[in-house]
Amino acid sequence: MRALSKLASTSELVLIFLLLAFAPAAFAQGGGASTIAVEGPWARATPAGARTGAVYMTLANKTNASDRLTGASSDVAAEVQIHEMSVVNGIMKMRQLADGLAIPAGGSVTLKPGSYHVMLIGLKKPLAAGEAFPLTLTFQNAGNISVTVQVKAMGAMQDNKSGGMGKMEMK
Repeated sequence: MRALSKLASTSELVLIFLLLAFAPAAFAQGGGASTIAVEGPWARATPAGARTGAVYMTLANKTNASDRLTGASSDVAAEVQIHEMSVVNGIMKMRQLADGLAIPAGGSVTLKPGSYHVMLIGLKKPLAAGEAFPLTLTFQNAGNISVTVQVKAMGAMQDNKSGGMGKMEMK
């Protein structure tokens, strides 16, 4: 009987260890059994009548093989695309990444204002600060990962810098 009691205690310790070891991953969006962790997805609130919005986050690849964000979808917009912004000769340019966004093996990519972002086109209603909405990200290898996007105030910046846009050219 004592051996059985010792076995139960050992099993309980193993269970506690596993719960503690894997609990942090359970709280990261898209973290569960996925090979990609989606950290801190957020969007800026939009004014009434705005037709576009953007979503930002960090994508962390937990494997030793690269992956690619190839698309996304959400009920809040008619179309969702992966975009990149860059400054060329003092002019800010934005373009769709038709081949998606590479996520390096064991690395991460941060989608942030003035850089990579998920573009929401044809908003069905304004994004209001304090609300949240679902977004499904599609990866070449990891498949679909659904997350909840938190909407922040209109002037919000990921790194708390002011957000002057300057000149911008869309392609």
